[in-house]
Amino acid sequence: MKLRNIAIIAHVDHGKTTLVDKLLQQSGAFRDNQRVIERVMDSNDLEKERGITILAKATSVVWKDVRINIVDTPGHADFGGEVERILSMVDSAIVLVDAAEGPMPQTKFVVGKALKIGLKPIVCINKVDRPDARVTEVVNEVFDLFAALDATDEQLDFPIIYGSAKQGWVSNTPDGPQDQGMAALFDTVLEHVAEPKIEEGSFRLLGTLLEANPYLGRMVTGRVFAGSVKPNQQVKVLDREGKIVETGRISKILAFRGIERQPIDEAEAGDIVAIAGLEKFNVDDTLCAMDVTVPLQAQPIDPPTLSMTFMVNDSPLAGTEGDKVTSRMIRARLYKEAEGNVALRVEDSPGGDSFIVSGRGELQLGILIETMRREGFELSISRPRVVFQRAEDGSLLEPIEEVVIDVDEEHSGVVVQKMAERKADMLEMRPSGGNRLRLVFHAPTRGLIGYQGELLTDTKGTAIMNRLFFEYAPHKGEIQGRRNGVLISNDQGESVAYAMWKLEDRGPMMIEPGCKVYRGMIIGEHTRENDLEINVLKGKQLTNIRTQSKDEAVRLTPPIRMTLEKALAYIEDDERVEVTPKSIRLRKGFLDPNDRKRAERAKDTVA
Repeated sequence: MKLRNIAIIAHVDHGKTTLVDKLLQQSGAFRDNQRVIERVMDSNDLEKERGITILAKATSVVWKDVRINIVDTPGHADFGGEVERILSMVDSAIVLVDAAEGPMPQTKFVVGKALKIGLKPIVCINKVDRPDARVTEVVNEVFDLFAALDATDEQLDFPIIYGSAKQGWVSNTPDGPQDQGMAALFDTVLEHVAEPKIEEGSFRLLGTLLEANPYLGRMVTGRVFAGSVKPNQQVKVLDREGKIVETGRISKILAFRGIERQPIDEAEAGDIVAIAGLEKFNVDDTLCAMDVTVPLQAQPIDPPTLSMTFMVNDSPLAGTEGDKVTSRMIRARLYKEAEGNVALRVEDSPGGDSFIVSGRGELQLGILIETMRREGFELSISRPRVVFQRAEDGSLLEPIEEVVIDVDEEHSGVVVQKMAERKADMLEMRPSGGNRLRLVFHAPTRGLIGYQGELLTDTKGTAIMNRLFFEYAPHKGEIQGRRNGVLISNDQGESVAYAMWKLEDRGPMMIEPGCKVYRGMIIGEHTRENDLEINVLKGKQLTNIRTQSKDEAVRLTPPIRMTLEKALAYIEDDERVEVTPKSIRLRKGFLDPNDRKRAERAKDTVA
């Protein structure tokens, strides 16, 4: 059967996974009476909850006797490592662009990678049924973007199709017809995407996606570049330098058929398959026949820009909610994650009981922590820190991000002011329709940590912020951190409503009555700049004398709800987030107040 390999790339929430749903439905991948969930490719629990794609996944459909392998990719820049890898598997990409928003930073990032390796894109303008759609301007913006990314004349001559993935139609014109379904997209793929190039020689496959299957063990997904392979065949694995990692036999070959994977007797060059049977295979390694000596070249991956320290949870409540609490378990889990996620880097810290995990952004590391806590891990996490580099002349370089903020005109002043405080340079301010402005900044990553929540508060939840790594640039100097101190518990026990009520004028609380607290745990935000130790365990003193005056009714202000991302953004360098399967707590690095004072004095002496 003839083959075509394509990826679907787009910005967050521009409709990639919905488009794949419709392609699967209309190609006959599902039975007429089959019950299929919405966004079927987002199979992971966190993907369903958050409505975003985190892991790249492959599927395939058959159209006019041609098998089209489709790879659905994440739209968030933090998961860009997934996209960079899979581009080597495909021969073209459908660039999906929102008809109102136009090309956004993530589109720019991935398209740049795709054009660089010579892929010829197909542009699909999605959501043309939106009332604020501006189709012609968006097409021009896409062309300008391609030109700015040094596309060749051949790449600039891209086919354009229009449609609405939600309504299930695509056409060669913005007006329709709308009764032809996805036929125009399938036909465009068959017409403009070349058949996979097949290299000469024996079997070679480049691994791009890795997973652990409970029945088949370690499985690697990749594209067969040359030759063919059958189950039980003797093969070897070569790393990037050409060294032999292991030899073994293939136990099973699975091909993507709709949303299922089916065992096949032979995989041929050009196809995308999943292979089981080898134990040490890693992403970017080459699986090949025994006579091959030169590995396939993988695409380079951009370096991480943000790091956090993962530590063993050593609080007084450690081990009460999770069952995976030792450094050995945490280390094994983190290194296993780093094997399959090339954008993640894990290092042992000098002490040995903590691990430095570096990634692309807060969201990527936040998803890893959330996944681990659901698996039963207890962790203590430090504040996110940016990964600095040194220039040739010895000067310090820090990561700078391109930030695009869409905001109502009335709130633009406060956004510009807050970004200026964070040492951001404004590049552009232009109207984006509907009394909204699009602001473009270059801002240091340090200044953006924790800004998302503040931005939503300042703009009453109406602003949309998109960020993308731009470059390493000279250090921008000191950036003002959190201005308020915190309220710290000075004893261990369960919080009492009466005590909390009496302390409300000190600042808003982060806990509820009856919550377990311990010495050194952060339980609220102080109204002033300094930290304050308080006692929330003290109950009302009762006497045996009855009076006519009734007891005062205790009415507490609702506490500040701390999500994982909010907590990581809130803490300072001397604080940590304690993460367990049931709770997210904030605490000081040193629980004893005397240890905190000693650390502060030592810090002042060094300064």
